[in-house]
Amino acid sequence: MDIIAGIAIGIIIFAILGKLIALPFHILWKLITNSIVGAIILWGINLFGAGIEITFLKALIVGVLGIPGVILVLIAHVM
Repeated sequence: MDIIAGIAIGIIIFAILGKLIALPFHILWKLITNSIVGAIILWGINLFGAGIEITFLKALIVGVLGIPGVILVLIAHVM
């Protein structure tokens, strides 16, 4: 009975560690994909003559904030 309890506890600890290790990679992947999508949206807006220079910082702002980040960058460009 002690062996079964030890195996169960080991499986639970292994599952918790797996979740803790995967979480930063999930956040990083989401940040990268959002930054790429944000840069594409800013590029699309530039096609209509907005004249916004796409930098790493602006892509990162859009990546973190999403669509509100695009709006924020547009407002900052207009000001």
